[in-house]
Amino acid sequence: MPQRSDEQLLEDYRQGDSAAFRSLIERHQDDLLRFLVRLTGDRSSAEDVFQETFLQVHLSMDSFDPTRRFKPWMFTIAANKARDLLRKRVRRQEVDLSAPVAGGSGDSGPTYVDLMEIDIPPPDRRLESADQDRLVQQAVDRMPLSLREILLLAYFQRLSYAQIADELEIPLGTVKSRLHAAVASFAKHWRAVSTPNSPT
Repeated sequence: MPQRSDEQLLEDYRQGDSAAFRSLIERHQDDLLRFLVRLTGDRSSAEDVFQETFLQVHLSMDSFDPTRRFKPWMFTIAANKARDLLRKRVRRQEVDLSAPVAGGSGDSGPTYVDLMEIDIPPPDRRLESADQDRLVQQAVDRMPLSLREILLLAYFQRLSYAQIADELEIPLGTVKSRLHAAVASFAKHWRAVSTPNSPT
């Protein structure tokens, strides 16, 4: 029996199949949590937003357009919930984004896209990988939220330009220019956190 699509699962849940909703959660749990950890900066906040996301999916299921794909819709809900959380956090405390930017550029090693795709390391992963993951998160945390969000959607979740434009309700040209700025921003902050003593 072929696996049901996300859209079929949501429709089955609308019709009263509660197990279909559990299947949707389990199918997307790992990817969505990794995305939210990157976006919010910590596991606890990510788990809170994850719960809020699927609560919103439940509340909004009747307004879902079945001609669209479920996954971009779900990630848009998650990004909106994370944005709300981060705005509340900024209002509660001052965020330090003033760390010095180093000018060194490494010729070898992973690309920026490779760095963005690092999974949350399990406890038994080598220390080097955990350290690199921490540095990636520091670089992402220093980025403006609008750039952080679009970078994660494009490179981490691999949404197309058209999907991002549709889900964020911005023009396609804005997606491209903002993504270009996001990559440059990540590059700058990655150099700052990975080579803090490099000459400028």
